[in-house]
Amino acid sequence: MKDKILHLLRENEKNFISGQLISEKLGVSRTAIWKYMNALKEEGYHIESISKRGYKLLSSPDLLTFEEISNSLNTKYIGKNIMYFQTIESTNNKAKELANHLSNGTVIISEEQTLGRGRLGRVWTSPKYKGIWMSIVLKPDIDPQSVAMVTQIGAAAVVKTLSELGIQTYIKWPNDIILNGKKVCGILTEMSGEINKVNYIVMGIGINVNIDKEEFPEELKNIATSLSCEIGTKVNRKEIVTNLLNNFEALYDEIIHKNSIESSIKICRENSILIGKEVRIIKRNQEHFGKAINLSNTGELIVQYPDGSVEEVICGEVSIRGLNGNYTP
Repeated sequence: MKDKILHLLRENEKNFISGQLISEKLGVSRTAIWKYMNALKEEGYHIESISKRGYKLLSSPDLLTFEEISNSLNTKYIGKNIMYFQTIESTNNKAKELANHLSNGTVIISEEQTLGRGRLGRVWTSPKYKGIWMSIVLKPDIDPQSVAMVTQIGAAAVVKTLSELGIQTYIKWPNDIILNGKKVCGILTEMSGEINKVNYIVMGIGINVNIDKEEFPEELKNIATSLSCEIGTKVNRKEIVTNLLNNFEALYDEIIHKNSIESSIKICRENSILIGKEVRIIKRNQEHFGKAINLSNTGELIVQYPDGSVEEVICGEVSIRGLNGNYTP
């Protein structure tokens, strides 16, 4: 009911709408309307109420509900169904739990995660109202071997979105987004499938938006950051989410309709923090050193080794040789 009331207030954003009219449209008492208005005010909505004139919405809080996000969403299917939580253990875990019953493009989003995690099981700090913690459920008709390419689409969408806000970030292949030498976003892509069939993909995206420096655990302060820490001002999370989902669908449609990620790879190449650098690659508990020279058209990291041999790296942990944590483009 609160969402319906909020929708009516938005439709009449510059004008007052009477409690009687709301009551008639929604079929509830004016007393109930008053209670719902107070509940919305407690959530941070600034609503002006004047006797005999009604209610007018003056401003909205930076919440990531469907009602707050949908106004600027231009997608056909990504984010058309949003499951919103105040607190959750992990958006990826919830997405995997429900994926078989959810429509393609459903987004699980929470204001807080208590058991957020990154790649290789690493802990991801996810404080309430301070970041974007969401997972997208995808059900593509693609070869399971192509799923790794979807991570590159996610990385490209994040970098493109932040660039449109005037924030230059870089991609540390395959799934980290770097700002001023520190990690500001991580992407975790998980899949359920068979040998020749993808049941679903869950893409988790965690962006540190308005986390204060002192809120990071001591062990992360030198390697992680937030958008607000780096640009010196609070950032509107709703704007990031809507633009990110819009950008993601446009890039994702390319693999669905053309079996290509050309547009995403172009963004990833242009904003790579690894290409041209000496790197250390850890895979199967073995270290390899070489130089990152490019990304393939399907998203593999192309590395040249000291003996002159070249390899397309499909997976592994990669760092710039000689640097621990911080990255310089």
